[in-house]
Amino acid sequence: MEYRLLGRSGLEVSVFSFGAMTFGDGSGQFAVVGDTRGDEARRQIDMCIEAGVNLFDTADMYCNGQSEELLGEIVAPRRQQVVIATKFLGQMGPGVMDRGGSRKHIIEACEASLRRLKTDYIDLYQIHNQDLLVPVEETLRALDDLIRAGKVRYIGSSNHSGWAKMRALATSDRLGLNRYVSQQIRYSLLDRVAENELMPLGVHEGVGALIWSPLASGYLSGKFRGNANAEGTRLGAYCGLDARDNERTHRIMDTIDEIAAGRTGATPAQVALNWLARKPGVGSIIIGARKTEQLEDNLAAATWSLSDEEMARLDEVSAVEPIYPYDMHRGFTSGRNPDLPNQPRPAEG
Repeated sequence: MEYRLLGRSGLEVSVFSFGAMTFGDGSGQFAVVGDTRGDEARRQIDMCIEAGVNLFDTADMYCNGQSEELLGEIVAPRRQQVVIATKFLGQMGPGVMDRGGSRKHIIEACEASLRRLKTDYIDLYQIHNQDLLVPVEETLRALDDLIRAGKVRYIGSSNHSGWAKMRALATSDRLGLNRYVSQQIRYSLLDRVAENELMPLGVHEGVGALIWSPLASGYLSGKFRGNANAEGTRLGAYCGLDARDNERTHRIMDTIDEIAAGRTGATPAQVALNWLARKPGVGSIIIGARKTEQLEDNLAAATWSLSDEEMARLDEVSAVEPIYPYDMHRGFTSGRNPDLPNQPRPAEG
């Protein structure tokens, strides 16, 4: 397993991490994701640690807190070996202050997460989404206080727009507060929108990317090809199979299948994960699975790497035309606005 410094910090994390979103009884907002618990949950954590995974990600709202409880119980005997990342912001009670980025909610949410995780500190505490109703100074000062109190080691954000993320970083710099060291974002061969702002921002500002949905809700595993049914799956619940099935995605899957077929034991999912692992700015790729067999397959992506030629093929087949104003940067001032490494222009025609 490869380990990388997370952003401009001294925190070393495994290039593949585990997302405990499936842990719990299947209740709550993300019920469709899964209901992993008991021996199966322990087996998955053990498998990850044996493979070298040290970063485990969850959130207070996953299965109404059950995900944190299960994760905390399982890793408790090995607490010093693991990096626990959790998130706050979502509705955790009936009151108007049971959500958001206010000082009141942040302090109370952190105390609650510490109890559920059965630990006295959180390695990486992340705001789950942006909250534009609360002054950014209030959110950042509360998080800085948690670090100074020893209850949190590092802070990060998730699902922020580029301007909101940059404003938070600039505010931290201006006020002398601890900065976000990470950004948890959606990024995959099917969804490269993050390359417009979020990935360049991370590279230039020293913010490591934690990637969620690296397989595009399972589509890039290839299991939905042909006449497969997405009913009852994350893909079916969030966007539907029809939204993924088009000429571009078919070309991408054809290329993935060809590369996987050319490597002994490789699978389409491993190819898609390896593509992300070689992109600049990526700190760790969050994988999760309903079934242990899926997790085992995904973890095997850490045992090999794509060649430059294979990367180029995948880059080309998945490239998309830039949106405004990036089309202007590329078309008229490309010499002043270089692309990030390994970020090619779409093929002509």
